[in-house]
Formats: sequence, structure tokens, C-alpha cells
Amino acid sequence: MGFLDKLRNLIGGNKTKVKQGIDKASDTVESKVGAKHADKVENVAEKAKDVVDKLPE
Repeated sequence: MGFLDKLRNLIGGNKTKVKQGIDKASDTVESKVGAKHADKVENVAEKAKDVVDKLPE
């Protein structure tokens, strides 16, 4: 079983909740690292949400 298969099984039909969790986590990280790295954190969060969107239901 590959990484994406495991990820698919974990996410199930909860893509919206997973993306909300990614947003919440990125907000927490941004508050810890400050404005200096906020753009990088946001870019990673967007890429992670793109991966979630691409996973089949």
C-alpha cells in the first residue's frame, strides 16, 4: 500500500474537514514563525489542499 492509498483511506469523504484542518494548522504555524515566513507557510498549505482536492472520493 502506497502513501497515497493510505492518505485516501484516512481522508475518506472528509475533504472539507481536512482542508479546514490544514488552514487551522497553517494559521497556528504562521502565528509562531511570524510574518517573515508567513508566505512560505501559506504556499505549503495551498499545495497540501491541492493534493487533497486531487484525491478521488
